[in-house]
Amino acid sequence: MRDPHIDKLADVLVNYSARVKKGDIVGIMSEPEGGPLIEALAEATIRAGGDPVWMTRSTHFAEALLRMGTDEQIAKCHPIYMQYIETVDVHFSLLADSNTRHLSRYDPRKTALLQQGRKPFLGTFMRRSAEGALRWCGTQVPTEAHAQDAEMSLGQYEEFVYRAGLLHLPDPAAEWRRIEERQARVCEFLQGRKIVRFRAPGIPGPHGHDGTDLTVDVSKATWINCCGHENFPDGEVFAGPSLPPGGMGVDGHVNYTFPAVYQGREVHGVRLKFKAGKVVDACAGKGEEFLIRMLDQDPGARFLGEIAIGTNYSITEFSKNTLFDEKFGGTFHAAVGAGYPESGNTNESGLHWDMVCDLRPGRAHDGAAIPGGSIEADGEVFHRDGKFLKSGWPGND
Repeated sequence: MRDPHIDKLADVLVNYSARVKKGDIVGIMSEPEGGPLIEALAEATIRAGGDPVWMTRSTHFAEALLRMGTDEQIAKCHPIYMQYIETVDVHFSLLADSNTRHLSRYDPRKTALLQQGRKPFLGTFMRRSAEGALRWCGTQVPTEAHAQDAEMSLGQYEEFVYRAGLLHLPDPAAEWRRIEERQARVCEFLQGRKIVRFRAPGIPGPHGHDGTDLTVDVSKATWINCCGHENFPDGEVFAGPSLPPGGMGVDGHVNYTFPAVYQGREVHGVRLKFKAGKVVDACAGKGEEFLIRMLDQDPGARFLGEIAIGTNYSITEFSKNTLFDEKFGGTFHAAVGAGYPESGNTNESGLHWDMVCDLRPGRAHDGAAIPGGSIEADGEVFHRDGKFLKSGWPGND
């Protein structure tokens, strides 16, 4: 018997997130381990009048390419995948890995080539999404591998996933509509602002850093309200940095407090320095070679494609899964690489790597108290110590 949460999730994804209607071609891209949700999504799609199709992802195929393929084969985007993303009306992407670290021992140069193979797919995906021709949503299927990453049992991880999506409530879609209203106030406040500044104090000592002081030009950006339509669970507002020549871009430096996880690799202590929108210096305490390889994979990878504020205060634990960690209430995140055109950023890259910075008060390794950070828009502080300062905003109802 299928877990009732799976059917509830499928119903929310089909009828609230993607708004599937009669005649829609609905693609479901997933590893086979996503079977129960694949089946539930197909059934919910059929009930809504859509036509479902499953496009399989395979870790074994990726490994075979890296192990046996030529550079040309590794970097190729298969035409069947391009036909898929050019054709479907709705795209569901399920995270259902049986091993989240399956690529971690391969040469970073080759994994960068594999990422380049996604560039045409990613470009078409973002273009069609911006045009309104493609509705999409990414979500998590609880698996043992993701539970292990989060240092939880599978049962604990399932509860974490479903609570983050508010599936424990009688009507999750109604609650996500209320979240949309609260986040809309943040977007309205930020729309039309020129400069957003993120600051967080440094941490002294051998494991410390010099903090974060990052200014982002958002003068030509559109702030997007993420309330369960494109990601599930959701909970963020984001914009596309205004890059040169039309904007000033991004300046300053950021020390990411959470490990940056990508392709199953953890990079710890990431520090990026920006000038005129571009990463001009990058280092890390662990995984620096991989970080540099990813940033050097193409001309757009060192530019910022997204700046965002996490608003989901139901997520209270770091899980080494970007889908959840970037939504963490009390944080901000920024993505190097491809931008979303609808947000005002048209940067192109095979990379889109979200990295998360905590703004909540905490403790240093020696137990000393660390004050929280702040976010300001055109000089006005509206977020301090991980919380919005205005009533009626997320986490401050």
